[in-house]
Amino acid sequence: MTTRPRLLIVDDEAGIRESLSSILSDEGHQVEAVGSAEEALERAAAGDLEVVLLDVWLPGIDGLEALSRLQALPRPPAVIMISGHSTIETAVRATKLGAFDFIEKPLSLEKIIVLVRNALQQRRLEEENLLLRSELGHRYQVIGGSVPMKALRQQIAVTAPTNGRVLIYGESGTGKELVARALHAASLRAKGPFVEVNCAAIPEELIESELFGHIKGSFTGASEDKIGKFQKADGGTLFLDEIGDMSLRTQSKVLRVLEEQRFERVGSNVATSVDVRVIAATNKNLEQEIARGVFRQDLFYRLNVIPFYVPPLRDRKEDIPTLANYFLREFSSAYGKKTRELSEGAMEILLRYPWPGNVRELRNLVERLVIVCPQARIEPHHLPPELFRGVSESPHHPYSTLHEARSAYEREFILRKLQEHRWNMTQTASALGLERSHLYRKMKSLGIAAPD
Repeated sequence: MTTRPRLLIVDDEAGIRESLSSILSDEGHQVEAVGSAEEALERAAAGDLEVVLLDVWLPGIDGLEALSRLQALPRPPAVIMISGHSTIETAVRATKLGAFDFIEKPLSLEKIIVLVRNALQQRRLEEENLLLRSELGHRYQVIGGSVPMKALRQQIAVTAPTNGRVLIYGESGTGKELVARALHAASLRAKGPFVEVNCAAIPEELIESELFGHIKGSFTGASEDKIGKFQKADGGTLFLDEIGDMSLRTQSKVLRVLEEQRFERVGSNVATSVDVRVIAATNKNLEQEIARGVFRQDLFYRLNVIPFYVPPLRDRKEDIPTLANYFLREFSSAYGKKTRELSEGAMEILLRYPWPGNVRELRNLVERLVIVCPQARIEPHHLPPELFRGVSESPHHPYSTLHEARSAYEREFILRKLQEHRWNMTQTASALGLERSHLYRKMKSLGIAAPD
């Protein structure tokens, strides 16, 4: 089966079509040539063209109009404009319409080869970028079939295309950042930056510099100019995580930026304008914080335009199997292991555990199990003891014998010691009071395998 042409030459001069076709075919490209824009547009509708070399002056539809129509295609090719009577105005207009480059007649064949090579490389980079964005969009899916999560996904779909500010409530580990990233990925700003600031992790004396930037010499240690998070997020989304931990002084400055969409860097009196959508998150009750006098009411109203609530995992336990299996696939692939699966008994323990650390705790547990469990099927005795301490009394205890319970505890204890000593067998055996050979036998009997 013949490969369809990837390069298209559009010129009303037969000699130019022949010479360009010959030189580009010699370079290993699949080439087709036509004499009019109408033919070119009909050919481009197939969507498989990588590069079009397009003459500006053509009978019928001219090159600039053809360029505009090519750019409107779902998968537009890179277009190199060719002209024998070019002006600066024509070149500028072609560039604004999306032309990759502009070359004048008489043509330099060496320059054509270089331009085509660069255009193809640019196409590859754009395709890789689209693939990466697609993968990131998949990564930031809000997973779960429970009623609260279905409602949350619907709320994201409705809210994302707007510029309305969002305030996300939820306990630590519920996935507030994931919701913020999902909002950004589905928004009209998806091609812009997503910039995160953890307000609880930055010292109060540095938070203003972090948010707004500073100029050299504005304070001790400011050895060079710095761009702040607001400016880095220009055209995109700024995620203010743990907004309830921000000082009152910084709150007032953030409020001003939200009102005016401009700010001044620390040490400067020059205002910088930005176009930023702000999404904030908190694990605190901000209305209680307002009553205590530690959070500004006017800032709360500015941020709380569209409130979101991410429920804790204990309130949507029907999502646990879906999440656990998703993480099992993710980490099995990441660590190059055969996909793990949870037995019914192990899944029962996960369903009965209260998950104080929410989805983050579940994710960390699954990663740990994929790393240390030598078997493809994860049984209750592979689970750590803390999961059983948090489980309420039930007639369906995971262990039927004392031997099973003791083995599970021994396995967890030995694993913890191995990790403390970075899997150094001599040091671990000494810490356990065992001979090294005895440790190896214990590990084998308990199903503990050293990581690759």
